[in-house]
Amino acid sequence: MSSEVISTTPYKTDICDLRINGERLWQSLMDLAQIGATPKGGCCRLTLTDLDKQGRDLVISWGKAAGLSVEIDQIGNVFMRRPGRNNALPPIVAGSHIDTQPTGGKFDGNFGVLSALEVIRTLNDNAIETEAPVEMVFWTNEEGSRFVPVMMGSGVFAGIFPLEVAYAATDTEGKTVEEELLRIGYAGEARPGQHPIGAYFEAHIEQGPILEDQDIAIGVVQAVLGIRWYDCIVTGMESHAGPTPMAMRQDALQVSTRIMQEVIAIANASAPHGRGTVGMVQVHPNSRNVVPGSVKFSIDFRNMTDAAVDEMDAALKTFIQQLAGETGLSIELKLVSHYPAAPFHPECKDAVRRAAQQLGYSHMDIVSGAGHDAVYMSMLAPTGMIFIPCKDGISHNEIEYSSPEQVTAGANILLHAMLESAGVVTR
Repeated sequence: MSSEVISTTPYKTDICDLRINGERLWQSLMDLAQIGATPKGGCCRLTLTDLDKQGRDLVISWGKAAGLSVEIDQIGNVFMRRPGRNNALPPIVAGSHIDTQPTGGKFDGNFGVLSALEVIRTLNDNAIETEAPVEMVFWTNEEGSRFVPVMMGSGVFAGIFPLEVAYAATDTEGKTVEEELLRIGYAGEARPGQHPIGAYFEAHIEQGPILEDQDIAIGVVQAVLGIRWYDCIVTGMESHAGPTPMAMRQDALQVSTRIMQEVIAIANASAPHGRGTVGMVQVHPNSRNVVPGSVKFSIDFRNMTDAAVDEMDAALKTFIQQLAGETGLSIELKLVSHYPAAPFHPECKDAVRRAAQQLGYSHMDIVSGAGHDAVYMSMLAPTGMIFIPCKDGISHNEIEYSSPEQVTAGANILLHAMLESAGVVTR
């Protein structure tokens, strides 16, 4: 906690009793969702499109109405600041993103941005002064549905991707990030990464089924799982399905299925946080009466720590080496992408947990299987995440839904976690 200043002027509400305005937050979510609204009730607001500009303009207008100053950096990340008593302190920041998938929902990312706005509105309503400044942020191109890499804005901010590389990324029509930032007026002047951050919080829908299944209101996110993506290529020999005896076949698909089953076995042996998925398979020649000569398939491994992912990787490579020796077929395993695990800061996790306890919300420790901007922020500053349930665990889908009560709960947790981190100037 920051130092305190004593005054005789009381706040409108005792800090412990402070709550956000759930109706106002819900209305803001619904209003933003109208920009890019889809027939099935979702939202399509791809990054750096005209619709994204409209969404950005609306959120900034709300921030300015709340008295916030605005800073836009060169990759289009937008920071909005509420001053503190000591503006020399680095700000306590919360946010997420407002770009969506082509068939996205109203809550993914948007909830994190607008709950941060609602925290600031609530501080204004109650004339509460914080020791450190408080900020909200929305990052450019988190989804990666129009431009890659994903989490581009926060990645550039954290120094993971050079600004020039991000600028050169193109969409399917050949338009670049730099061109589109300039076109919609969001190529700012601030150099990414030079904006200070004292701590970062991100409130988000879970995008999975655990909280709803356990009937828990708040997830205290421990980490974002580390990810390794592979391509596995098994090479055998095509032959006629009729004349070729089973014992004489070099069937690439049958060998591949043994690896696929081992992927699942390795994940199951790495419970509770191990994940193993084969999501894409290409069979050649893909003919009904030909023994497959080659198969290429994807493997996705995830776990809570890099060490745990290392163990899964080693188990897979050992199995493949033994299988290649047993069958005589060529098996090639290529690592195509690697995202390190992102454990969150103990003090931020504790702040979220204490807020849930103080406010009487059921809560549990949970991990995130999906990537978020908080991954890159955790490399720069103490970082924490708050999860709320979403119906049936569905996200990246137009039917994505969290209830007014659930979004209110998450924003209340964000409010108190940020207040603990920013320090309240007592009166």
